[in-house]
Amino acid sequence: MQTKGTEIQEPKTIPAQKHFDLDGPKPRFKEFKFVVQIFFEFIKGFRALHFVGSCITVFGSARFKEGHPYYELARKMGQQIAELGFVTMTGGGPGIMEAANRGAFENGGKSIGCNIKLPFEQTPNPYVDKSITFNFFFIRKVLLVKYSYAFIIMPGGFGTQDEFFETLTLVQTKVIKNFPIVVMGKEYHAPLMHWIEHMIEAGTISPEDKDFILLTDDCDEAIEHIRKYVNKNYPPKPKKRFWLLFEKKI
Repeated sequence: MQTKGTEIQEPKTIPAQKHFDLDGPKPRFKEFKFVVQIFFEFIKGFRALHFVGSCITVFGSARFKEGHPYYELARKMGQQIAELGFVTMTGGGPGIMEAANRGAFENGGKSIGCNIKLPFEQTPNPYVDKSITFNFFFIRKVLLVKYSYAFIIMPGGFGTQDEFFETLTLVQTKVIKNFPIVVMGKEYHAPLMHWIEHMIEAGTISPEDKDFILLTDDCDEAIEHIRKYVNKNYPPKPKKRFWLLFEKKI
């Protein structure tokens, strides 16, 4: 039995995933099978997450270990997300993801991990109340965005930047509502912010697009920004619980 702040469950190993070929058309039966697989994977995600509550998603690198300043910063963010009354959602892996889940777990908050099968074995972090594993990155990204009221971008690599810019594009194009996007780590993200200024100067984005982002090193500033924005614009509302897909709550 998992007890918050005291015990954690031994994580189960996620087996290696086979490669998926996306290099053009396949036989129609294989294409149909692929579509069905995508459909059922979305249903699995909807069932698992429909009643978890209002989330804040934390994106970040899997490579920072405990004791690293960015790991400890993410851990503190998880603690404060729990204090704010939101569910901490991450990609469910190690590093920054583990730290954010761990902070929420240790502070009595709910913690969710949306993991992914990769071409090598991996272990999800143990600081989650619910862990869901997906085969496809695009399904995972949809669900990491779908259930969140705010997004926190910690230092990370290709995957983190992909998640950051996709979320930013969805807000910019009004595909999703204008939820807060907080970028943590001024020094790490300084070159990226210079590039954003370059895009403004080149005319490829508008000057006001930069206003979607709060860049800070201060957890209190980040949480207060999220609190004000969400309370003003999108106060969380409890869902009526119709168990149409036999959803499970945590």
